[in-house]
Parts: sequence; C-alpha cells; structure tokens
Amino acid sequence: MGTNYGDWLREQRETAGLTQQQLAEAAVMTRTHIAHIEAGRRVPSREDARRLDNALGTGNVLSSFLPQQEAAVADYFEAARLLEQQAVMIREFALSFVPGILQTERYARAVLSTSFPPVSEEECDRLVVTRLERARILDNPVTPVVWALLDEAVLRRVVGGREVMAEQIAHLVRLVGRRRVRVHVVPYGVGAYQLLQGLVTLMSFEDQPPLAYSEGVQVGKVHDSPSVVTRLEGAYDLALSDALPLKESTAMMQAIAKEYGRGD
Repeated sequence: MGTNYGDWLREQRETAGLTQQQLAEAAVMTRTHIAHIEAGRRVPSREDARRLDNALGTGNVLSSFLPQQEAAVADYFEAARLLEQQAVMIREFALSFVPGILQTERYARAVLSTSFPPVSEEECDRLVVTRLERARILDNPVTPVVWALLDEAVLRRVVGGREVMAEQIAHLVRLVGRRRVRVHVVPYGVGAYQLLQGLVTLMSFEDQPPLAYSEGVQVGKVHDSPSVVTRLEGAYDLALSDALPLKESTAMMQAIAKEYGRGD
C-alpha cells in the first residue's frame, strides 16, 4: 500500500460518499491536509491516520500502513522530510552540522561520507541528491521563512576541509544577504544554554498546528504533542535570546570564512 496510500484513502472516502471537506470535518482535520495526503505530498501523523480510520470505518488500516517513500534519507527522518516541504516557517537549531536544507553539495557529501556503516559511492550520491532536492524549497521567494540558529561549533568544526568550509559559510552569508534566511550564531562565550542536547527543527503550517522534530545519534522523532512542541519552542526562544544579532552573526561568519581562506 506504501506508494498508493493517497489513492487508497481517496477510494475509501469516495466509497463512503464523502467530499474532502466532509472527511476533514469528521476527522478533525483541514481539507487542504486531506488533499495533500491524497496527492502523496504529505504523510499523515499516526494520530491523523487514527482519526481517518475512525471517520472512514477502516479499522486500523491507515494507521498500520503509513507509507514509506523512495527518497534516500534515514527512516527516522522521512516524516520530517515530507513535512518540511509543506511548512510555511522552519526554525532550525544545529549543534554540529549546518542544517540539511542550507548545505552546499560538497559540504553535504563530506557530512554523508561519515556514515556508519560506510555507504557506497553510489549510495552517497543518492543521499546528496536527496539533500539538495530538499533545499529546493528555498527557490520559492516567499515561503518557507527559514531561521537557522547555529552553535559556533558548526562554523569552527572543519568538515570536508578548509575550502569546503569557506564555500559553505559563504553560501550562508549569501542567503542572509538575499534576506532568504536568517542565521544567528550562539558564540562559545555563552556557555551552557537551552537546546545543547541535539538538533531541533520547528515547523509551522497554514493548515495544521505546529510540529517539532528532534534528532540525536541514529534516532529522530517528529513531535505533534502540543505540550512538547510548546516546550521546544520555548527552549528555542531562550537559546535565540543568547545568540548574536543578525548583523553580528553575519560578521562572524564572514570573518571565519576569511580565516578558512575565502570571504564574501
């Protein structure tokens, strides 16, 4: 059922004689959300799938057979990958690496080459392509709004060599200069602060409540619990309050890029 999940949902809805709007009301969702799922643009959360099963009388079928996509990403990240394609605002916190949607090709390859167990060159190519495809959401001049909160270590850790780092940081500076992305750096001098435990992504949507994604070593989770999302949003806001303002963050990035041998 994986690749036909949306088609099967639509068939069940039509068999029940329901419009998308009627199903949305019965499942306490929005019509747009239903349309995205049926078109294969979004995978529902387990709670969404449970409500759809209840509304359609399909037992636990939709809950049990959530689709697996073909994109080359870690299994635990797949749901977050689909959600970020629909978000109108994305707020990233990164402790170790530049967030995926902001990575250059060479930086992405360097990061993905550290995988364990090691991956073949062909598989690494697939992973890099998927990561660059994710970044195409930045082609839209309006949405999503993207904020990136970076620990200074992200800029100081040499990934792929000094030239790759200079290129990557210059890319961030260009995005900021085009007002496409805001980047704020939390300097080492801050010491301990909220969010140091790992990567966090906050996503806001037009048609559903905000969600969060957190990731550690070989594990990641999408959070749809309002209380958890609220706590992570609060932690993000506190960490952002400790970060350098946009101009100072940009100046730091330019200085570090220059140290690596290139400045814009």
